[in-house]
Amino acid sequence: MSRLCSILIPAVGGQGGGVLAEWLVEAGLEAGLASHGTSIPGVAQRTGSTTYYVEVFEGPSEAAPAFSLYPIPGALDVLLAPEFMEVGRAVEAGFPSPERTTIVASTHRLYSIHEKMPTGRGLYPQADLEAAARAFSRRLVAFDALAVAREHGTEVNAVLLGALAATEALPIPPDAYRAAIRRRGVAVEENLRGFDVGLALVRRLEQPDAPAPGSTSTAGVKPPATAAGAGAVEASVSPPAGFAEALARFPEGLRPLLAVALARLVDYQDERYARRYLERLEPFRARGDEPLLRAVARPLAVWMTYEDAVRVADLKTRRSRFERIRAEVRAGEAEIEVVDYLKPDLDELYGILPHRLVAPLARWAERRWPHGRPTVGQHVKTTSVLGFLRLRLLAALRLWRPISYRARREHERMERWLAAVRRCADWDRDLAVEVARAAQLVKGYGEVRRRLSARFDDLLERVLAAGALEAAAGRGFAVTRDLAATYRRLVLEGPDHEPRAAALAAEVVRHLEQNDPEAATAVLKAA
Repeated sequence: MSRLCSILIPAVGGQGGGVLAEWLVEAGLEAGLASHGTSIPGVAQRTGSTTYYVEVFEGPSEAAPAFSLYPIPGALDVLLAPEFMEVGRAVEAGFPSPERTTIVASTHRLYSIHEKMPTGRGLYPQADLEAAARAFSRRLVAFDALAVAREHGTEVNAVLLGALAATEALPIPPDAYRAAIRRRGVAVEENLRGFDVGLALVRRLEQPDAPAPGSTSTAGVKPPATAAGAGAVEASVSPPAGFAEALARFPEGLRPLLAVALARLVDYQDERYARRYLERLEPFRARGDEPLLRAVARPLAVWMTYEDAVRVADLKTRRSRFERIRAEVRAGEAEIEVVDYLKPDLDELYGILPHRLVAPLARWAERRWPHGRPTVGQHVKTTSVLGFLRLRLLAALRLWRPISYRARREHERMERWLAAVRRCADWDRDLAVEVARAAQLVKGYGEVRRRLSARFDDLLERVLAAGALEAAAGRGFAVTRDLAATYRRLVLEGPDHEPRAAALAAEVVRHLEQNDPEAATAVLKAA
């Protein structure tokens, strides 16, 4: 019987989709099948992907059809995706079908432009992608091929080719795939290793108690890490020496988070700085309210380790960074060259200097450039002696950080936030938690951080005003809670929503001043 098999490979730039398509065509030819492949380039690095399409015909040569250049929606045999969002794109376009399609995909994600645009978390839910993949496939084989490839020193496309071979969705034996890899001559040993790892892994995942026949070796092959195991990382971090007694006073369920925070703070500055963090948490610990304490502890640790120019220079010159880069590019003992592209603005430059020295300059700069400071573009070759020393000298200014202009401004804002949370806690615990969560608005660099910090200050002012009005009226704090949550949500949706958030807060406070909570509630519901 004749059979035409269609394979779609949607891949963004750099994922080896072209090589993967060539391997499939070569493997088909090696198996004695008529094979054809084509590609339709897209704007791969920005808004789309390059579509690679392969057809393999099993049957007598005289019956071979005219091959197509593009897949037919609903008539796809295999969807082979090196990244999971591409599965969603293919489903949206209607290519896979539950009656016919085998989907083989890596579950790791590259984020789309629309996911990166919101100020807050704008990621498309992974669970929804997985549900769509299952609903629109006859068979789904999905695992983190990127993690597997990195573990075994190979590439994602080779691992996925092995996974495809294990499914037997195509009439091509494993040896034909191996021969195709050898024939193409691209990193042959590494790609053969990746192919065998993917082949053995999928066979083991689908038949955990059975041997993996036909694979060259299954030693050392294990399922990739799952999301459930990620939480173990926090629990495995030990607190810095000397903090065990201080941590013992905090709730047991919170200690893993605090251990991570303290290690980060010591690495960022020193032990004295980490103890200042615990001192700031002490009033909330004394309240005995663990949910509120947790709501404050995490954002405070992140905020206290804000990334100034000193921190950036420190991270960019660590040995571990160069070791990671060398491992990622597989340089071995070869010399590598790393060039860092830096573009600090004026605030970031004078922010690392002592407050008393630069405060007059900072006030002048704010008047001179109220809507954006000048920037200084720099290309620093970090692997050169001069480039490395330049950043190490900058990192050494960590000693000045506690008295720097930036630290003064950041810690003043932190104290206002903590005072607001304590005041709200005296009114209403749930309101205090909402105000604690508002700290996530303080993020970013340069003009973005200045803009978001201003919104954060406005949120605190409006919430405290609304809370005081509700307290004076003897009502609950439902309107103020909703105001805090709605303001934060709108700002996190992106810059276009920030003016709306500020206008809404002003209107809500005005209605409360007029003793009209119903109108204030209506404004919030409309948002």
